[in-house]
Amino acid sequence: MTVTATSVDESDQLKPQAAPASRLVRLVPAAVAALSGVLLYVSFPPRTLWWLALPAFACFGWVLRGRSWKAGLGLGYLFGLGFLLPLLVWTGVEVGPGPWIALVVVEAIFVALVGAAITAVSKLPAWPLWAAALWIAGEAVRARVPFHGFPWGKIAFGQADGVFLPLAAVGGTPVLGFAVVLCGFGLYEIVRLALESRSTRVVRRSAAAVALLSVAVPVVGAVAARSLVSDKAEDGTTTVAVIQGNVPRAGLEFNAQRRAVLDYHVKETLRLAAKVKAGKVAKPDVVLWPENSSDVDPFADAQAYADIDAAAKAIGAPISVGGVVERGGKLYNEQILWDPVKGPTDTYDKRQIQPFGEYLPMRSLLGAINKNWTSMVRQDFSRGTKPGVFTMNGAKIGLVTCYEAAFDWAVRSEVTDGAQLISVPSNNATFDRSEMTYQQLAMSRVRAVEHSRTVTVPVTSGVSAIIMPDGKITQKTGMFVADSLVQKVPLRSSETPATKLGILPEMALVLIAAAGLGWAVAAGVRGRRAGDV
Repeated sequence: MTVTATSVDESDQLKPQAAPASRLVRLVPAAVAALSGVLLYVSFPPRTLWWLALPAFACFGWVLRGRSWKAGLGLGYLFGLGFLLPLLVWTGVEVGPGPWIALVVVEAIFVALVGAAITAVSKLPAWPLWAAALWIAGEAVRARVPFHGFPWGKIAFGQADGVFLPLAAVGGTPVLGFAVVLCGFGLYEIVRLALESRSTRVVRRSAAAVALLSVAVPVVGAVAARSLVSDKAEDGTTTVAVIQGNVPRAGLEFNAQRRAVLDYHVKETLRLAAKVKAGKVAKPDVVLWPENSSDVDPFADAQAYADIDAAAKAIGAPISVGGVVERGGKLYNEQILWDPVKGPTDTYDKRQIQPFGEYLPMRSLLGAINKNWTSMVRQDFSRGTKPGVFTMNGAKIGLVTCYEAAFDWAVRSEVTDGAQLISVPSNNATFDRSEMTYQQLAMSRVRAVEHSRTVTVPVTSGVSAIIMPDGKITQKTGMFVADSLVQKVPLRSSETPATKLGILPEMALVLIAAAGLGWAVAAGVRGRRAGDV
């Protein structure tokens, strides 16, 4: 009896110890989901570890497959937080953590919904296909709502250095992103089936074939798509000059230093003109200034007008000037085509303006909560309505102002309107030395391949760059230095499949996602009915 009593006591002592271990095991999927999101973040610029996106999605597939939609919702949210919290930390550089956290909390909801949907399709045959399409459908929604969308963090934007990049020319960012996600889920499925066959000694050949195709098709497609990537001139060449004037100092005070910033860009242009005159640099045909290079309205300020005009005459070439202009009581973020003889001759007003930066949604509500928020954006910018293609010394330059580079439609519209070269004038001074400028530079590299165009990136404080149609950077500046880049670049007018197809590839992937989700829901309903019977 004594021995029996001792055995029972030992068993009772083990029970409390087993409970914490069990809870820790249950936390493993949550930890893996969050860490997979961090791994995905690490695959993004300024790092060149693009391939880490594949194991990130492989791990994400592992934590989601076969779970309930409620578990998928939570795990997807953790994945979204792990990815977006570090990716978007730059949004709080000057305004504090509040807006950064709020943005991530909202954006991660879209990832959570995708996670819940993936758990449903994970029980279907060829589930990596449906799951990858669902991810792109989530990106499509996130690029449109709320407040006209926020596409930052599209998987395609992390692939500027990757082997999949040529797929951007096939179907734009949706096809490029789909290939990466499909390959990641496919890798997990190959491992899962290998482990399953090892334990059961049964090989499910059809499932294995689908898994292998999920990896092989994106890779083979990317190799085949290289034929679409070219940096050859089709319409001759033009010599571009990218001007980076720098700013007096970083931070929100930038807009209070408008005159100094304009002076810096004028001086750098005059410095370049002196180099040209001395024969040290080729004379540019086109000069490109950044966004906000003249926040002093040259149409209202005679001195600003005279300074820009003097710079254009000195360099002897048309300049695209980034200005803040008030017209008819409305404020515009505007690119101004400044001819050295005729002065200002054309304008482009930014169409995709930034919420909480260039306009304040729900102004009255936010003002009631905190008046500091409304004081930061005293007057909303108005949206432009037309594409901006400037004809500068015979070259057609499409303007995509800063934030617009993240939006597929904004870039494509310039190319379909005749742009032979794309310029992305930007102002990153507010975000100091954060990763934001490198993330945006990677977007421009993807756009170059997507539409087979040279892309220039003139930035107030860096990194400014010249990008060939194959996505390679040929010249770039440092950050927070005054500098200029001059280079002869190819002009191209042919359209890639991505340019021609526009939104159609994205729509097709959304329909595939909807079909897979519908199939999963119908199968679940049939299963429940069969169980009831």
